[in-house]
Amino acid sequence: MIHDTIVAYAVLGVVGQALIVVFALVGLLALVGVRGPLDAVRTALWGYELWAAFVVAALATGGSLFFSQVAGFVPCELCWFQRICMYPLSILTLFIAWRGDHRVARYLLVFPVVGACVSIYHILVENQWVSEPSACQIGGSGCATKWINEFGYITIPTLALTGFLLLIAFLGLAAAGSEEQPATLPAGA
Repeated sequence: MIHDTIVAYAVLGVVGQALIVVFALVGLLALVGVRGPLDAVRTALWGYELWAAFVVAALATGGSLFFSQVAGFVPCELCWFQRICMYPLSILTLFIAWRGDHRVARYLLVFPVVGACVSIYHILVENQWVSEPSACQIGGSGCATKWINEFGYITIPTLALTGFLLLIAFLGLAAAGSEEQPATLPAGA
């Protein structure tokens, strides 16, 4: 059961990474003046950006708790910093989605931005591209420990980075949506 759940989270990670690629391409097209795809994404997600952010944060929090409480993986120092950035979002995004308050999304962006930076650093440590901080070597597991390695690259920090990047995308869309409605929304929506 534990391995099946790990594989399920890895598959969700791959799906999330595919979404990130789509969002990145749409963003790049918008930067060069092609706004059609961006307008299509904004229209498709209009009103659901915060709920999508909540789902991502809730799945990430649930996965994190599963890895430590069920699978028995001991979180390292960097994992704790990533948790600090993710756990509040599972509650805060639910609250603002329920209220429909897109204006708050811009203030929540700091959590996934900091979390993504920690995740990138953790991936560098995990792959021994940078040395492990001394704090990671005090008790528990080291930050270079790869508890999972699905599909040859999906590790816990990779899943965290995927979640943080999706949160940046959804919260960014919600924050932008608080200023204007997409051009193609039907009247009265």
